Amino acid sequence: MNRNSLPPGFRAILRRPRLLYFLQIKMSEFHSPDTSLTPEVLEHLPLDVVTIQKILPHRFPFLLIDRVIELTRRERIVAIKNVTITEPHFQGHFPGNPIMPGVLIIEAIAQAGATLLMTEIPNRAEMLTVFTGIERAKFRRQVVPGDQLRIEVTVLNWRRTAVKMQGRVTVEGKLACEATVMCQLVSNRASAEASADNTTSAAEPAAESQTE
Repeated sequence: MNRNSLPPGFRAILRRPRLLYFLQIKMSEFHSPDTSLTPEVLEHLPLDVVTIQKILPHRFPFLLIDRVIELTRRERIVAIKNVTITEPHFQGHFPGNPIMPGVLIIEAIAQAGATLLMTEIPNRAEMLTVFTGIERAKFRRQVVPGDQLRIEVTVLNWRRTAVKMQGRVTVEGKLACEATVMCQLVSNRASAEASADNTTSAAEPAAESQTE
């Protein structure tokens, strides 16, 4: 990419790595989950997309669940995803014949499962949920704009920092996709770096006052 084609403000940011790093940290703070949402609070269903964004760090265009309609702690969750033509992947998959990529349907299963998992983690603002495995993924029908996905995820094995789940996605009662997914909690490095940066920033004024 030619930097000269960028607006002057963007070119100024690229010339200042520390500023770029600061913006990355601030964006990670913006995406930090709301730890005040305890599992008991989340039992008041349904959960809308605003509440989901307080649990998951995902944002448009990669937030793939719109509503949670059923939730049994550590056991099962049912989420809804409304598929719309405005989603950016339909621009190239495929022009004139839009089909939701199968990998994104699997991702929607994982996000529903992560919603169930993350509600049980007190320090979830410092954690991310990542894939560790996908098994027996099968796609039974195409998903197209206008479809509404019902994403049912059942826990098969729950550990303190990892979970194995069975996911089923249906459209109008017909099976579209099924898969077993394994996910694990890992440290959110951006969150950790933000905490360290805040500690350093708090210490800098004291250090400056000592040198004056």
